[in-house]
This record gives sequence, structure tokens and C-alpha cells, in this order.
Amino acid sequence: MKLPSHRSLAFAISLALIVKIVLLYLLWHFFFSHPVARKMRMPTAQVENHLLTVPAPTTPLQEVNDGTRR
Repeated sequence: MKLPSHRSLAFAISLALIVKIVLLYLLWHFFFSHPVARKMRMPTAQVENHLLTVPAPTTPLQEVNDGTRR
């Protein structure tokens, strides 16, 4: 049995990587590159503001005289 040479192994790995990259690009292009509807678009500033602002701190629960928390 003849062992594969390093050149053919490198070629096979390179070809597999190229095929995977092309398939990933096609999946991204057909499923994620465009919004479903135009009305789903939001202003960039509003999205940045929502994602980058720190939420207001919440007040801790206070114990009432009867031992319950509110």
C-alpha cells in the first residue's frame, strides 16, 4: 500500500477548507446578509444606545416587619 505524499495531503486539506469557506459564505449571504423586511430596520444610533448603555441599578428587596420581602 502506497502512503499519500505530503503534497496531496496538503492539497486535500486546502481544497476542503476552500469548499467550507465558500459554503459558509453562501449560507451567510442567503440567510443573514439582508433583513427579512424593510420595516425591520432600526436606526444605528438607537441600537448602539440600547446595547452600550448601562442599565439603571435596581433597588434591593426590603424586608418588612413581618419578615416578608417586598
